Amino acid sequence: MLQTASATGILRTLLIILLIYYGVKIITRIFAPLLLKYAAKKASQHFGGTYGEFQKQQQNTTKKEGEVTIDKMPNTKTSNKDVGEYVDYEEID
Repeated sequence: MLQTASATGILRTLLIILLIYYGVKIITRIFAPLLLKYAAKKASQHFGGTYGEFQKQQQNTTKKEGEVTIDKMPNTKTSNKDVGEYVDYEEID
């Protein structure tokens, strides 16, 4: 037997879908920041917490004004002089 949909049934279904959609949207806005904080905390613990230790180390080091410290030497690139000969050219019209 074939049943037809009534207008009130369609409206009721649409209303339920909209309520669920907006309910999930509101709940996500409330709990997403908490979930992200938790995930960041767990990731920090998983990888050894180096980021938190780095921040603490930066806060603990005090420097006098004008003091310069070099933590790492820059990479020096050596150029290869045997690449080839440079040829100057002119455009032909």
